[in-house]
Amino acid sequence: MCAQPASAVPERDSSYAPVSGNEPFAAVQRRMAAAKPGLMEAHMELVRERYDLSNRPADGVVMTRGKPVQQGVRVRLKPGLTWEKLASLTPEEIRSQDLFPAGFMPLPHPNHPEGGMVFPHFVIDELARQEQRDLTRFDLDFDWPDHFLPEFPAPIFLTTRSDLGDVSQGRVVTLDNYFALFDGLLNPKQLEGLRLLLTPFPQQQFNATDDRRSLRPSRGVACFDCHSNGHTDAATHLTGDARPQAFRHRVDTPSLRGVNIQQLFGSQRAMKSVEDFTEFEQRGAYFDGDPVIAAKKGVNILDRGSQVQAMAEMQELFDFPPAPKLNVFGKLDPKKATARELRGQELFFGRAQCATCHAPPYYTDNSMHNLDTERFFAPRAAGGAMMTTDGPIKTFPLRGIKDSPPYLHDGRLLTLADTVEFFNLILETHLTTSEKTDLEAFLRVL
Repeated sequence: MCAQPASAVPERDSSYAPVSGNEPFAAVQRRMAAAKPGLMEAHMELVRERYDLSNRPADGVVMTRGKPVQQGVRVRLKPGLTWEKLASLTPEEIRSQDLFPAGFMPLPHPNHPEGGMVFPHFVIDELARQEQRDLTRFDLDFDWPDHFLPEFPAPIFLTTRSDLGDVSQGRVVTLDNYFALFDGLLNPKQLEGLRLLLTPFPQQQFNATDDRRSLRPSRGVACFDCHSNGHTDAATHLTGDARPQAFRHRVDTPSLRGVNIQQLFGSQRAMKSVEDFTEFEQRGAYFDGDPVIAAKKGVNILDRGSQVQAMAEMQELFDFPPAPKLNVFGKLDPKKATARELRGQELFFGRAQCATCHAPPYYTDNSMHNLDTERFFAPRAAGGAMMTTDGPIKTFPLRGIKDSPPYLHDGRLLTLADTVEFFNLILETHLTTSEKTDLEAFLRVL
């Protein structure tokens, strides 16, 4: 057969980023800084159209160190629609009538065509204070209000010293203070692993080259800039495993708590060990999966037999927060639980189908599942991203879940109430309003 003529091959964007640009850094910085207010306003308009962002804490419900937990469903419905009416429709009816809530669709990055790591302001402020290291981007800002984010600083619980409770002393662990905080609690190998997790290394947007997105040349980012105190501060990024750019998925930083009981790592990549994930992050994900750019900007090649192993051992020490109402099997102690929590547990293991994937005691099956959300909506573009299939998603542990908003792999669900509504619709479980409230009550005590 004759070869297909080149003109018949469809054109598409390259998977490779340009190695050297022609526009001087000063001109890039001025141009992107000038565009920033308009870009952020357009993104926040999309966010406000999808969600109710008001600060409405739940009565008497707090995270481990006392930050209020937000209440209520925040995803907005189409005018005239109720959650009960929506749940009564089939996926085909929802799709044909275009009724699927936009807040249940994939969440765009604050500037999806550009992407990259973005940090909440409280992370930026604390690292600037302690380390004189600036993670401010001149081209965009973080989007979620603080009241929807995990508490900062997060408490730290160690599997090896559960008798001590929170060992953070209420401080954000950095290179400035880690030795004083942990010498005598960790062995020397673990201390070295912690040091490496706190050490900044070059990254796509934060490095010393002229195609960075920080005003000054940067030492880079550290693992714990996102996984603050071995938990999460909800910093966001785009996954490096898909192209073209519009099909890349936003990723919400997962907690490192409970790494010791997990068998899969990465929300969608399904890495088989925390060592694989640690090495992949700094070799690949830091640079959008582009080894050429990584070489240019200063990739940190970790030694697998010593550095990666020490970092992995340290990560495996971070434990879930205490759950005083659970027994040794991970279920509610009837003498400590309320009637509502017990009803919620019954639903969790029954009609709501949660335990099919989230099995006790840690509430994960260490597997991947495809929710097939595209049953409910036609693909479309929004905010520079394609709203289409999510593909297989890792089952995250639910222990300590109230400490880890926002939810789902890309952070599209702001509250536990949003999460219950999402799965009630996706799994077609048809829970009543009171049943959804009971289920949320159970999730809050895990």
